[in-house]
Amino acid sequence: MVDLDDCIMLDETATSSPKHGCVPTDRDIAGRLAAGWLLVDKPAGPTSHQVSAWARDLLGLSKLGHGGTLDPFATGVLALMSGRTMRLTDRVLKSGKTYVVVVRLSPDVDDATLAAALTELKGEILNVPPKQSAVKIRVRTRTLHEVDVHEREQRHVVISISCDAGTYIRTWARDLGLLLGTPVGLIELRRTHSGHFSEDSTVTMQQLADAVWLWQVKEDPTALERVLRPVEELLVGIPRVFVKDGAAAAVCHGAPLLRPGVIAIDHGLANGDEVRLLTLKGEAVALARMQVDGARLAEMKTGEVAKSTTVLMEVDTYPRGW
Repeated sequence: MVDLDDCIMLDETATSSPKHGCVPTDRDIAGRLAAGWLLVDKPAGPTSHQVSAWARDLLGLSKLGHGGTLDPFATGVLALMSGRTMRLTDRVLKSGKTYVVVVRLSPDVDDATLAAALTELKGEILNVPPKQSAVKIRVRTRTLHEVDVHEREQRHVVISISCDAGTYIRTWARDLGLLLGTPVGLIELRRTHSGHFSEDSTVTMQQLADAVWLWQVKEDPTALERVLRPVEELLVGIPRVFVKDGAAAAVCHGAPLLRPGVIAIDHGLANGDEVRLLTLKGEAVALARMQVDGARLAEMKTGEVAKSTTVLMEVDTYPRGW
């Protein structure tokens, strides 16, 4: 069961049935494929769609979504989502990204000139998709939070960029060239972070293939269990509301979360806040919007507490209580 020490307790007697559901990390491969995800280190060459298709076929799935397209020549963090986790694709797409780029400059660009140009390209900028992009070309704004030079060796410069989702680094490199008055070559591009996940947590396609082989041929799921993550890990940082088993079943059937179904909540919740509804085992039931301030719940006996926006738990994981 989860640790509720940091929560506001509203029902200290509530328990969760051991006959239904399970702790997310105890799910078998089938359960993880039904609501799971993995981080792949995309190699240079294939498109993000091709990498997703290869992983889909390896895992024997009909669909596998990816969060955040990378250019074919780019490498790095690519999130792949299966089953009910695909309902969170937009959330992954909209998470901030960090890139490391290698650019080639004209020999006459000195450090001071480069620093001044990079300062101009920090903060809110106009970012037009390049012609190679599959999206409609239109002017939009994106924010570059950090732009730092890590290393320079003559004409080649290594730069890290922390930015909003949907920032086109090809466009950024072109604009850098316009500011410097000379073309800038984008030599390498690597995504090192997507949201709060980093390249340190990725696996290569070969490692994924090996893990699938061990599972299918040797009947050893250990490696694949390390690769496939439960959907709950995508929701880290979202305030929590813990609910009873019966309330979880009701929410999965489209009902709002009612006051009698609440066990505990995080501190500081306000009307309109996004929350994750969890069972006492830590299972994600749904994402929801608070309909009242959390401070009111202790005095409430009935009424709506939250309405789900994205149901993540399989229907009838817990038995109906009505």
